[in-house]
Amino acid sequence: MQAFEYVAAKSISEAIDLLSEKGDQARVLSGGTDLIVQVREKRRSLELMIDVKQIPEVNEISYNATDGLVLGASTPCYRIYNNTDIKSAYPGLIDAVSIIGGIQVQGRASVGGNLCNASPAADSIPALIVLNATCAIVGPSGTREIAAKDFCTAPGQTAMGKGEFLTSIKIPIPEKNSSNFYLRFIPRNEMDIAVVGVGASVVLDENHKSFVSAHIALGAVAPTPLYAEEASNLLAGQGISDEIINQAAEAAQAIARPISDMRGTANQRKHLVGVLTRRALNGAVNRVKETE
Repeated sequence: MQAFEYVAAKSISEAIDLLSEKGDQARVLSGGTDLIVQVREKRRSLELMIDVKQIPEVNEISYNATDGLVLGASTPCYRIYNNTDIKSAYPGLIDAVSIIGGIQVQGRASVGGNLCNASPAADSIPALIVLNATCAIVGPSGTREIAAKDFCTAPGQTAMGKGEFLTSIKIPIPEKNSSNFYLRFIPRNEMDIAVVGVGASVVLDENHKSFVSAHIALGAVAPTPLYAEEASNLLAGQGISDEIINQAAEAAQAIARPISDMRGTANQRKHLVGVLTRRALNGAVNRVKETE
């Protein structure tokens, strides 16, 4: 591993100053489960690693029925999936967070780190997209917000600029008669990278017979996670049926741009988009109906 400087920042302003000073040669250590591996394997070169785990604002979880969820970017996964409010309101996020690495990894790994690593196959990102999450970014020019669906710009690249870093993720309060679901296909039973991942959220009518609205997002089938806008819009106002869910699955397949690699072929991934979209939508619908 190359030599680098390590600083445990105590405040947001300190982290911004350090990032601005070192530019591309500085990286934030949120959980470190990706960054440390990349540095050790010489896939990433840096001069400074800025640990933000000691900054209170990036480690907080707050939830209420008015503002929804504010999730500190460095909050470890285990704190998220053990939170009863998040389990109840955002089960699709729990689906994703609980399969990021193994138990030991989840003691360090964070949703913010998973998001900033910007892997096309990241599990948390489709789940965040369908929940209409926004990312709070701070930097030399102040604070700004960007939708989770626009956060990743290329493999390993994000919309953050020089001196900026992610402090929190905000998710609005769930609508009435709504729920969400995430699942992925992997060749092994655990601790693997998604061949395809799909997140879905739905809002149903009072009788749970029709879609009021829906959101679908795809992972591992393009250079960045994708929001399947046309597939999502197809469901609005439609009665719940296999036919309309199949149409949405086909529309999701149409935007997938997968590659062939050692984990799967492009054709296999296209097929899996359809299968997993149907399962994710049905999973979200069933979660709403379970509250009847």
